[in-house]
Amino acid sequence: MKPARMSPAHSTPLLAELVCSNSLRSDDPATPAGMLKAELRRLGSLIVECAEATRVPAGDALAVDRHAFARLVTTRIALEPNVRLERRALDDFPDGEVIVAGGPLVGAGLAARIRELAGDRLYFYDAIAPIVDASTIDWAHAFRGSRYGHRHRADGAPDGEAAADGDYVNCPLTEEEYRRFVDEVRRGRKVLPHAFEEPRWFEGCLPIEVMAERGDDVLAFGPLRPVGLDDPRDGSRPYAVVQLRAENRYLTSYNMVGFQTRLAHPEQLRIFRIIPALRNAELLRFGSIHRNSYIRSPELLDGELRLRARPEVRFAGQITGVEGYIESTAIGLLAGRFVADRLDGRAALPPPAATAIGGLYYHLTRRRQPDEPFSPTNVNFGLLPPLEGRAKKRDRRALHAERARAALGTWL
Repeated sequence: MKPARMSPAHSTPLLAELVCSNSLRSDDPATPAGMLKAELRRLGSLIVECAEATRVPAGDALAVDRHAFARLVTTRIALEPNVRLERRALDDFPDGEVIVAGGPLVGAGLAARIRELAGDRLYFYDAIAPIVDASTIDWAHAFRGSRYGHRHRADGAPDGEAAADGDYVNCPLTEEEYRRFVDEVRRGRKVLPHAFEEPRWFEGCLPIEVMAERGDDVLAFGPLRPVGLDDPRDGSRPYAVVQLRAENRYLTSYNMVGFQTRLAHPEQLRIFRIIPALRNAELLRFGSIHRNSYIRSPELLDGELRLRARPEVRFAGQITGVEGYIESTAIGLLAGRFVADRLDGRAALPPPAATAIGGLYYHLTRRRQPDEPFSPTNVNFGLLPPLEGRAKKRDRRALHAERARAALGTWL
């Protein structure tokens, strides 16, 4: 739609304008972001190709000169003989087959049209809680159990093995630990909202720092309430409890329930490690709250990223429920491949679950229960199936990357 209609976040007429950071994150293939970029290179991604051509020094990260990058992408698209670039705002879907890649700030009539199809499942603020690497939980200070359920064992379950006696990992706090935690949340450095983000909070989804500012015990009566969660080690009720909910079916990562926050990333790690069970925690994803638009893809999209109610309409990019430049790129590339498969008379073949792009794809397409939460995510190891056998922690990343390379090669 640019430059005829500009969003509050954009300032140039260029395609692929990077609004926030100029970094596409780590280029190390043993990291989730690096794995995904390695896969995108093998898949012929135009975005990654242009990023590499305009990269700037940034250690092991792939960072770009954002204006040179956007100019190069725009030039490549404008000169592509199979593309006609039309610059105009759309207030409805065009006729025929279409891929909607409107990003998180899709607006005007088209946003209203999407809402008609998505019902109340088009969100304009996303609340993202941190995700904890399950292998870094200190089980000496945690116990499994569901609220008002039976008492459960305190030693947890082995990596990747489901515990039959509780759906949550509970991290108890004494009153002293809780008070210290609240004080640090209040004092912690926060990320300020963008100029176009109205700080309008939903009461059912408040940042933890907003709750902490409202009173000393607001968190203890909110997401950290201990009712129905007696500690099986001594039968006592903790003063407060942080609950962790499994993020995937492999139980390799856990979501910190109710911990959406604007705390700066280093502050999140420092403050959350006050919680005894998380004193050595590693976060696979940091918590955040910001204005965004995304659809509930598992409910609305089929395996080819098509609207179940309108199969001629596909969705791609960040509006599907992924976070980040390369994640959006990956889902856009998949949508394009699915269309190409159909036009060539081939059945669409989803990517392997062991790949980074496959992990993102299954996050979007796995059907969930009506009350099961769905929120946007960056690529992370928690999206991938667990490794077979046991491996030392320092070797796991390389093993994930090696397995993904082999799986992608077979798929291709």
